[in-house]
Amino acid sequence: MNKTIFNLKALALAVCVGVTACAAPEQKPPAGVTFDGLEPVPEAKFATVYKKPGADLSIYKTYGVAPCEVAFRKNWLRDQNQNRIDLTNRVTKKDVDRIKTQLGEMCTETFTKALQAPPPYTLVEEFTEGEEVLVLAPAIINLDINAPDIMSPGISRSYTTQSGEMTLLLELKDATTGDVLYRIVDRQKDFDDMQLQWTNSVTNRADAQRILNRWGKELRDGLDKVTAAAQ
Repeated sequence: MNKTIFNLKALALAVCVGVTACAAPEQKPPAGVTFDGLEPVPEAKFATVYKKPGADLSIYKTYGVAPCEVAFRKNWLRDQNQNRIDLTNRVTKKDVDRIKTQLGEMCTETFTKALQAPPPYTLVEEFTEGEEVLVLAPAIINLDINAPDIMSPGISRSYTTQSGEMTLLLELKDATTGDVLYRIVDRQKDFDDMQLQWTNSVTNRADAQRILNRWGKELRDGLDKVTAAAQ
């Protein structure tokens, strides 16, 4: 049999490219269809959900999770360094790549664990051409971290009332055809308690994980609902 291995990284990159400028939308379902014919789904748990007309997720018994791609908001690096006079305290491209890698791994792991929670869904990394496999291709766009921990030498602390915000762009695709069946977009901000707190890599990671956990739960709840309805 002809085995096809997921080109998951390319698939995840295509998620971001397929959305105009990868911009975060308003927090309400838009009117009309998308450029690729998806229709808005009203009253969804996520802020914005689009569906391909006639799409039926209940036919899928096997799933794949593509590596999550991460993109900062436009000019984030420039804005971070604008008022950093000390060159040892500047955010570098290396810092950006490290944050993107770590957050991407957290995102992929969170969605994978959501599908593996009891009762687990069947996950695969390769499939037979023509087999019905649903691929989850997540991306985090418009990432905005207020005080990144750059691990600079010396004592340097940042205090903020919130860590920042990020937007989930998640596409559910047929693995064989590449057709996008659902597109989910959801913007989330860290809770602002109006009290200054020391912000570092540990607190930023914890805040990001809380948002990821929420997304993972909402996705799992949605898939469970579809699966139950098909039985």
